[in-house]
Amino acid sequence: MLEILGKTNIDFMGKRYYAFLFSGIMVLLGVIALVQIARGQANLGIDFSGGTAVQLKFEKPIRIDEARKALESQGLPNADLQEFVQENKLLVRVKAGTTIEEKIADRIVAVFHKEFPDNSFTVESSTEIGPTIGKKLQQDALIAIAISLAGIVIYIAARFEFRFGVAAAIATFHDVLAVLGGFYILDKEITLLVVTALLTLAGYSLTDTVVVFDRIRENLKVRRRDQIETVINNGINQVLSRTIVTSLTVVLVLIPLTLAGGEVLHDFSLALLTGVIFGTYSSVFVASPLVLLWPGGQGRLLKRG
Repeated sequence: MLEILGKTNIDFMGKRYYAFLFSGIMVLLGVIALVQIARGQANLGIDFSGGTAVQLKFEKPIRIDEARKALESQGLPNADLQEFVQENKLLVRVKAGTTIEEKIADRIVAVFHKEFPDNSFTVESSTEIGPTIGKKLQQDALIAIAISLAGIVIYIAARFEFRFGVAAAIATFHDVLAVLGGFYILDKEITLLVVTALLTLAGYSLTDTVVVFDRIRENLKVRRRDQIETVINNGINQVLSRTIVTSLTVVLVLIPLTLAGGEVLHDFSLALLTGVIFGTYSSVFVASPLVLLWPGGQGRLLKRG
């Protein structure tokens, strides 16, 4: 692996309380976001809040910016558009409560008939998502995240030991809450695609944490008489270059997707981008210090061989 930093000797554990302060703030924001989402007070997509989704197939290509202007001019400024360029298709999604004058699906169709009379189209699908279904999807999303965290504890506990599993699960939960809190503060729309990004983030965060834990476990065999704080610091420093290089390769892909991937991919890639950053940070400053602070861990001689 490319050694971009060379050999380092950074006292990461000595900075753990500053990291805990920052992480505490981010987790608090995430908890607030989680409560607001459960109350339906956050910026929820139609997957969770209910609404209408209409897919249209046009005879000629249609520009998404022109379609958005047409909808805005006819009183639908908050419509979410997704285009399928190769097939001349357009997916229009509107949250519930945008209008009460008529069925939203009929209004969308009427807008395109009026604004694009020379480009005929057919309605391929029209879906109404009620608030009951949206509530069920919220519950399913939370259950999916909870199951993933439980799986992390079981996996890490089986591979290492229980305290490592708990530390990894808390770090992963920290990353999910940090991204969720950031999206809430920025008033970003919470959709199933964002939940998908959060679950992907959980997997990335776990992988990065396992690399650090694995090095710590290897050091236990050769440094049995060292204190746990020393072994953890050495383990992090030994994999620091690998961690940074791995994260940078992912970030270099996600930045263009975030900036130029279009409206549909923007929030998904933004969630992954911030998640990768938090995942890398938490492996060093959350998961590892939690192992150190486990009851009986600090200042204790390591005994595993």
